[in-house]
Amino acid sequence: MKHAGSAVFLDYSSLDLGDLDLGVLRDSFTELTLHASTSTEQVVEHLQGAQVAITNKVVIDAQTFAACPQLKLVLVTATGTNNVDLVSAREHGVTVCNCQGYGTPSVAQHTLTLLLALATRLPDYQQAVRQGRWQQSTQFCLLDFPIVELEGKTLGLLGHGELGGAVARLAEAFGMRVLLGQVPGRPARADRLPLEELLPQVDALTLHCPLNEQTRHMLGARELALLKPHALVVNTARGGLIDEQALADALRNGHLGGAATDVLSVEPPVNGNPLLAADIPRLIVTPHSAWGAREARQRIVAQTAENARQFFAGSPLRVVA
Repeated sequence: MKHAGSAVFLDYSSLDLGDLDLGVLRDSFTELTLHASTSTEQVVEHLQGAQVAITNKVVIDAQTFAACPQLKLVLVTATGTNNVDLVSAREHGVTVCNCQGYGTPSVAQHTLTLLLALATRLPDYQQAVRQGRWQQSTQFCLLDFPIVELEGKTLGLLGHGELGGAVARLAEAFGMRVLLGQVPGRPARADRLPLEELLPQVDALTLHCPLNEQTRHMLGARELALLKPHALVVNTARGGLIDEQALADALRNGHLGGAATDVLSVEPPVNGNPLLAADIPRLIVTPHSAWGAREARQRIVAQTAENARQFFAGSPLRVVA
């Protein structure tokens, strides 16, 4: 049964690669219009007459709300809502709902994939084979790059919500000891170690907390220097959590055992980034793809449809404004 309201999905191609079933979303509205993408100049035009705006990354600002008084609901097909002016939404009586927890298995396995790749020096060995170095070896094996086991090592977690907890369980399955760190700006807890106590103890550190004014650059040159010389750093949260130039410098001077990031401070990095330089050793960069498993994206579709149905039923879910 369809619910009241016409909806416009402003950038569906950022979510659907042609491999998703959008049936449950279509059935949630009297009409659903799909736009593969929407430029800043097209937002108001595309939303004319629609009661519901669906967006992944397209910005919906105060001017948009003023120009589209018929809007009742904004559905964000992600957890982050920094692309929506929440203050203006409230002023115009527009409800904003997001999606939550949809990518936990996908991001958790990506985090461990990056950690394992660093520990086994997987990219270095793969490149060595491509360069013919194994073929030229005098031994049956090539062991040019030091390999470490995760078993018995200590993992520090910054952010221990649903995702951090999933990463902790996977790490423990590899025999790692897990320590929890105090995220800046959050109330102190007895089971969370301050950064200056956590960092010197860990062999690996993974980040799973949001980016805000308290957490921006929470890992800078001083904090990175507190880590053990062989420590591994993995960031699948937000790029701005780490001072990227400081991380590049720490890798170049050999202080860290390696680092991997799925996120950068500006995405896509059209104007470059310190971590994209070709001379940085022991660094893996993936293109914000940790969340992108088909199963995770299908959960977004299901949650977005559920958010719409519950809103029109008078019991909205996952409300952020």
